[in-house]
Amino acid sequence: MEHAHHHVAEFSYWLAFMTGILGSGHCLGMCGGLVSSFFMRLGARGYAPYLAYHAARVTVYALIGLTAATLGAVLVQTGIIGKAQGIMQILAGLIVILLGLDMLGLSPIRNTLRFAPLDWVLRQFTAATRRGPVVGASIGGALNGLMPCAMTMAMAVQATTAPSPAEGGLLLLAFGAGTLPSMLAASFLFGKLGVKTRGWLLRGAALFVIALGLSTLWQGLAHYSVMHKLANW
Repeated sequence: MEHAHHHVAEFSYWLAFMTGILGSGHCLGMCGGLVSSFFMRLGARGYAPYLAYHAARVTVYALIGLTAATLGAVLVQTGIIGKAQGIMQILAGLIVILLGLDMLGLSPIRNTLRFAPLDWVLRQFTAATRRGPVVGASIGGALNGLMPCAMTMAMAVQATTAPSPAEGGLLLLAFGAGTLPSMLAASFLFGKLGVKTRGWLLRGAALFVIALGLSTLWQGLAHYSVMHKLANW
């Protein structure tokens, strides 16, 4: 059982990382101009501000995963532990699938969820450029991690089913690591990928999100079935 869990965990981390990699088109389209203009206003010189920005952004992703996994564990413990865990995975899998479909423009429900009020995030993001190269970049990166994004939201929902808070944090860390190449490029060179290329990459990322959702849904159904049989034994 532990061996199987290890393989499932590795599978999820790999899917999360590939979602970040293939999501580069989405990242560039949504945040490229914003990040590029941020660094122009910041007047960044050297590598330190760029490293500070993206380290803070990925750290926020990991904290979101940690928080989501903790919340998931608390929700499971408030009910019948065995069955509740399966139900939690089923619901999370369905939500992640819907978020993946939303990225493809095929979901009947549009994603309006966000981690923080967008107006407040954008105001603080602009103000961060006046805080100095490294401190300002760190604040900007942290705020970037809170911006509304279907991919990040899907990873956060996925993290609610993690076996432990640490594994939820690692899942989002893997996703954040996958976004580094595109977001680092956006910091220096925005708009090098054409609209068509960004569209294909976004579709690829959406398929990985849907695969994560299907994997979680299958795990939830299997877990619920086992616990249901044990309860009725």
